[in-house]
Amino acid sequence: MKPKIIGLTGGIGSGKSTIAGYFAALNIPIYIADDEAKKILFLPHVVKEVVTAFGSDILTDNIPDKAKIAALVFNNPGQLAKLNRIIHPKVAEHFKDWVLKNTGKLFVIKESAILFESGSYKDCDFIILVTAPVDVRIQRVIDRDGITRDKVLQRMENQWDDQKKIPLSNFVINNTNLESAKKQVFEINNSLQIVIN
Repeated sequence: MKPKIIGLTGGIGSGKSTIAGYFAALNIPIYIADDEAKKILFLPHVVKEVVTAFGSDILTDNIPDKAKIAALVFNNPGQLAKLNRIIHPKVAEHFKDWVLKNTGKLFVIKESAILFESGSYKDCDFIILVTAPVDVRIQRVIDRDGITRDKVLQRMENQWDDQKKIPLSNFVINNTNLESAKKQVFEINNSLQIVIN
């Protein structure tokens, strides 16, 4: 039996990875789309495509330089879309293979920062949105990445805001308190077990 696909998403700094970790602790397979996209970026045939699209300036020692790529795409929606057109179809293909490897599981979770923005939410059976107040999210990213508030805000501008995501989500986790968030994960897991069974 093919597992149901649960999308897990949230804006930058919402704490998606923490929530994914709670689900993983319940033995639910988790696919971290952003991590897989980064691995795919370094495959030789993908490097060629990226260099063709953006030029060899994005390389350092013949390897894609994530800082250079980030600088190129974060303030430029056109360049970001161009990069996504190269990477997203490959991630989608990789994810399909991964789902097949998890045949027999009731459901799997696909964690993606841009689940809605990329349109891949349409391939999910249920969607879990992780939210937190904007100021909390900004501070988390500043603490985690050591970047300025302005840089965080620029990244946020490339993502839909929560008000647009909430109506398209089946479950919303308010991730301001870890104990409360963990409790919400258990409740959602229980609901999914019942609904899918």
